[in-house]
Amino acid sequence: MRCPFCGAEDTKVIDSRLANEGAVVRRRRECLTCAERFTTFETAELVMPRIVKRDGSRAPFDEGKLRAGILRALEKRPVPTERVDDAINHIKHRLTTAGDREVNSRVLGEWVMDELRQMDQVAYVRFASVYRSFQDVNAFREEIARLEQEAAPSAER
Repeated sequence: MRCPFCGAEDTKVIDSRLANEGAVVRRRRECLTCAERFTTFETAELVMPRIVKRDGSRAPFDEGKLRAGILRALEKRPVPTERVDDAINHIKHRLTTAGDREVNSRVLGEWVMDELRQMDQVAYVRFASVYRSFQDVNAFREEIARLEQEAAPSAER
């Protein structure tokens, strides 16, 4: 690791700790030339699959687009930011563990709807209405009825 202060290549690790729930290794280092200390963070680099859009075009996965879509659906809803981050991380984990080089955008959209359904039913219906292109009020009613049917068995327990 090159020293950010003097540019020397010889540094030694003084301390290593796990950070971010074990996803990151935090290392304290000391330059052997100038004796300055600095911190580095080490993470695994995962290659995200490309997204195959409805028109057949391919685009790199864009976490910013994913976050924007989820936040748009959750606008003015009482969902903590940590829950949004967890959902995005869960979706990214599913993308990387799927083992595919390409993932259909419909699959990604279904994963987003699964996460939203668990977070906030209003946000789920908002997202589903745009994603599935609801044409009229009846489509909303059908989706809400489906949500109520899913909730009914768990309410009986």
